[in-house]
Amino acid sequence: MIASVRGEVLEIALDHVVIEAAGVGYRLNATPATLATLQRGSEARLVTAMIVREDSMTLFGFSDTESRDLFGLLQTVSGVGPRLAMAVLAVLEPEALRKALAEGNHTALMRVPGIGKRGAERLVVELRDKVEAVPVHAGPAGSQPVAGSGPVRDQIVEALTGLGFPAKQAEQATDSVLAAEPAATTSVALRSALGLLGRNR
Repeated sequence: MIASVRGEVLEIALDHVVIEAAGVGYRLNATPATLATLQRGSEARLVTAMIVREDSMTLFGFSDTESRDLFGLLQTVSGVGPRLAMAVLAVLEPEALRKALAEGNHTALMRVPGIGKRGAERLVVELRDKVEAVPVHAGPAGSQPVAGSGPVRDQIVEALTGLGFPAKQAEQATDSVLAAEPAATTSVALRSALGLLGRNR
């Protein structure tokens, strides 16, 4: 089992990063918020979860152990696989996820593309008590500042559409956020857009 990867960031895509460690390039799937904290050419360390299937081995990268543990916990629920678990963590940060589960907030959970009312109810019933056992992380890693609305806008829109939101809604939410918060970091702008889309669903 690969528990973490540390090394130079070779490539950052919309849904994954490639980090070279000891001469080997590891492809790690990650949420947009985690990817926004990385910079090509710099050194990074991500804790990982490895999913082994009959036809594939996939690494998922996280900025802290709390996110990784919540990723694993989400998959204990029937019908929740790695992709849906990543979508949950992309829409709801660990603290927001804990709160939604503790309070039985189905509306917050239904903001995640692919989770309907029944899925939200199942998550609350099965994880409300278990989530308390996952240790809370002290603080997030640093974020890259937004360099300009052009490429950043495109990156956020593509990340949102990749999570299942319609392109038109993704563009409108991104434009609203960047107009209101021109100095926001990439990860903050993405979270704000996700929050806006969640309220409008």
